[in-house]
Amino acid sequence: MTSGLQQKNSILILDFGSQYTQLIARRVRENKVYSTIVSHKITAEEIKKQAPKGLIFSGGPASVYDEKSPKCDKGIFKLGIPILGICYGQQLIAQYFGGKVRRTREREFGRQELFIDDHADFFSGLPGNITCWMSHGDYVSSLPKGFVSIAHTLSTPNAAFASRDRKVFGVQFHPEVVHTARGSEIISNFLYRICRCRPSWEMGAFIKDTVSHIRQLVGKDSVVCGLSGGVDSSVAAVLIHRAIGRQLRCIFVDNGLVRNREPEEIKTIFRANLHMNLDFVNAQNRFLKRLKGVTDPEVKRKTIGDEFIKVFEEEAKKIRRVKYLAQGTLYPDVIESVSATGSPSAKIKTHHNVGGLPEKMNLKLIEPLRELFKDEVRELAKQLGLPQEIIHRQPFPGPGLAIRIVGEVTPERLQVLRDADDIFVGEIRKAGLYNEVWQSFCVLLCIKSVGVMGDERTYENVIALRCVSSSDGMTADWVKLEPALLGKVSSRIINEVKGVNRVVYDISSKPPSTIEWE
Repeated sequence: MTSGLQQKNSILILDFGSQYTQLIARRVRENKVYSTIVSHKITAEEIKKQAPKGLIFSGGPASVYDEKSPKCDKGIFKLGIPILGICYGQQLIAQYFGGKVRRTREREFGRQELFIDDHADFFSGLPGNITCWMSHGDYVSSLPKGFVSIAHTLSTPNAAFASRDRKVFGVQFHPEVVHTARGSEIISNFLYRICRCRPSWEMGAFIKDTVSHIRQLVGKDSVVCGLSGGVDSSVAAVLIHRAIGRQLRCIFVDNGLVRNREPEEIKTIFRANLHMNLDFVNAQNRFLKRLKGVTDPEVKRKTIGDEFIKVFEEEAKKIRRVKYLAQGTLYPDVIESVSATGSPSAKIKTHHNVGGLPEKMNLKLIEPLRELFKDEVRELAKQLGLPQEIIHRQPFPGPGLAIRIVGEVTPERLQVLRDADDIFVGEIRKAGLYNEVWQSFCVLLCIKSVGVMGDERTYENVIALRCVSSSDGMTADWVKLEPALLGKVSSRIINEVKGVNRVVYDISSKPPSTIEWE
């Protein structure tokens, strides 16, 4: 769905299984160059037909000397297209051209000081040393003939190398993650100084192309959209509505797993303000009945996803000529559920709108945001004229509060979580932090603790507070909230929410943890 200009001015990212592959694509797009992720199995002939300006080889969990490690078509190196290899990608390049790759004594993971030895082109405009992010168990111990080292760390002599005649570069560190200082500038140098790209990727062109594609695809048929009220499904709905108007029917399913006042707010925004077709379905009893006794998080997700689709298929039968189901699936949803490219990336968890779909679904999928990141979706929302309360709404998981309850989901436990979450998010808003952080929410734990209230012993629930900062959801750091704010939230929850006598604060980052607990 990209324009001809963008297709001719694009970067292909070969996925070798890294969990950071989507971040590479995001960094490229931040520099206004369109990027697409393809399997490492793509042939040189296929790449030649697409005529990208450059190639980026992602990292990956394998070792290049393993028998079953992923390799690429060797013909790619003969195309004359600039290549940047990151981590595993760098090692693969070194091996192909005759260099040596060895295991490190100890796996290197975390921040390291990078010393830049050559400031021409690739490191142009950068200081002599920067902080970089390492995550590897192998390293390039001997450079191939014709390659030179252009940066090093105290433990990695060839942290970056170049073969300028071939326009081939490699880095052992990860410039795509936020932990690498000036990483976006490094990628920008590759795009503009090495690949000679032009800044042509922007949301206006995406809207035009996507609307045209949807209109052509749907024809005179109807589309149902699963509307949650979050920015993802809202943008998908408004984008599709712009393409086909009244042929779109939005359905909000109240599965009993939403927050306080959410159903009423959705009705107001989409019926009264945006004048869109919106059907409201009360399915609380159906979902809670199916979740009874379920404690495994993956089973929860799949159960909710399965029931979600069943409800939609039932509602869709009431709509004339409906053939499509629209969803607000994003890139991070896809990469954390399954490999979108057939690459050996590890599965983290199932998202209800990706891996939870039943195999025999009676509706065809439309996912117009499938290759976008959250920040791109927010920019899209602004250009589409969505209200601020939607644009800046914090991400909310598809399975709702079910995965913020560790253990069984019951009406009583849901209400405890809703009331606690109301207090926490409300105080975050009062402190002026809601739009500054990525997510802030409560988790109801599966344990109870002893407490004292009114001189009496209590044995009640524990609430965990989670507040993280992020730019895309792929990595995240916990937010250092003021002790006074945490104290106020804790006091209010314990005093105002019946059944809670202890509040804790989650100080783990992603990785190694995930943002959600389940």
